[in-house]
Amino acid sequence: MKISTITFLTILLFSSSSFSRTSFVADKSDSLIILEKYSLFSEYYKNKDYESALPFGWEVLEMDPAKFSKWIYRKMDKCLTFMHDSSDASPEYKQAIEDTILGFYDMAMTYNSDRMAEFQLKKAFATETWFEFEPEVAMAEYEKAFEYNPEVHSYYYHRLGQIYESNIADDNDYKMKAKLLYSDLALKEPDNPLWNERLLELVDDMSEILDISEKAWNQDKEKLGKAWDYAKVCMGNESWERAIVPLEFLTEKSPETVNYWNQLATAYQKVDQLSNAETALNKLIEIDPDNKDHYMNLGIVYKDQGRLSKARQLYQKASSVGGGWALPIFYEGLLYEQTARGCSFDFNAKIVYQIAVSTYRKAYNMDESLSQARDRIGALSSSVPTQEDYFFQKYKSGDVIPVTSACGSWIGKSVTVP
Repeated sequence: MKISTITFLTILLFSSSSFSRTSFVADKSDSLIILEKYSLFSEYYKNKDYESALPFGWEVLEMDPAKFSKWIYRKMDKCLTFMHDSSDASPEYKQAIEDTILGFYDMAMTYNSDRMAEFQLKKAFATETWFEFEPEVAMAEYEKAFEYNPEVHSYYYHRLGQIYESNIADDNDYKMKAKLLYSDLALKEPDNPLWNERLLELVDDMSEILDISEKAWNQDKEKLGKAWDYAKVCMGNESWERAIVPLEFLTEKSPETVNYWNQLATAYQKVDQLSNAETALNKLIEIDPDNKDHYMNLGIVYKDQGRLSKARQLYQKASSVGGGWALPIFYEGLLYEQTARGCSFDFNAKIVYQIAVSTYRKAYNMDESLSQARDRIGALSSSVPTQEDYFFQKYKSGDVIPVTSACGSWIGKSVTVP
């Protein structure tokens, strides 16, 4: 199929400077004529005869650019881009569309403001790919598009990033703009390795990424999103000390947000600020009392503080809140094993090991997929009292042996001789 002369002339007519300025002489009185032309345009469009549709579309826009704005601009855009990329289009025909397209997008944004972001992005893409303008022109169009809608697909952000990278020089800030752009993409799409690859090409070391994100937050200090972005970069790079600053800010500004407190508690634990971690976890329990993990994590903090009885209390609470959750009971067993390992290996220590094994067995019976409990039972099989041990200690079957020695005096449990 060859593009017809009349279609080309129609395109060329409306690519004049008067069209580019979206200045139209509209006769809105004859609504039947415009309706007829729009119907013909839509029929050709529906049948994917975009060449035949275009002249009628132009006539509709000349008569009244607002009347069918909800539908016609998207359809016209499809016609124009399809015909521009068609192998049947002559160079002159393509040029006529190129002379028209930017003015068309401006008009589309004027008369269809609800889709302003969409048409601005299309204008940016056409500016970059159809023309040989200075790179600053495409940059400005993309930046405007992202201002209208920051949530556009990362594909377009990447295109802008590539323009920045291709034009980095000592006398411009394109390198910094590219760093910020790819840093944002890495936060939005952490599973896409391309963004971190681009960042690593642009930065001298990973600390620079942290500095970039911190600077972005400092420039808009009260914006929670910027603080969260900075916190995520810090945590992603295991810079826990730095992460505490934005996380404390976030918990102050949004004290009921569970995730902020959760991450802050983790950061405190990572840098051994255990008292602060305890405070954060108690806050989590206050605002999110049905979450078993908060009790479990607080138990771990108490364990790290050496407050083993409190740790056990929280582990048992976690198991209860979790509806019989076995893992905290396994952790309770670890408390007993840890205690026994701190003692001389004598009969008293063996009693504590037996309590640990009994607790591991309880956890395993609650959840047989808990293989680590089974493994600990096997590993301690030679550390628990034997029948000979009981005999030499003058205990008989059925006797109850409480833990009363210095080894495990906090435990408050006993063992019954088998």
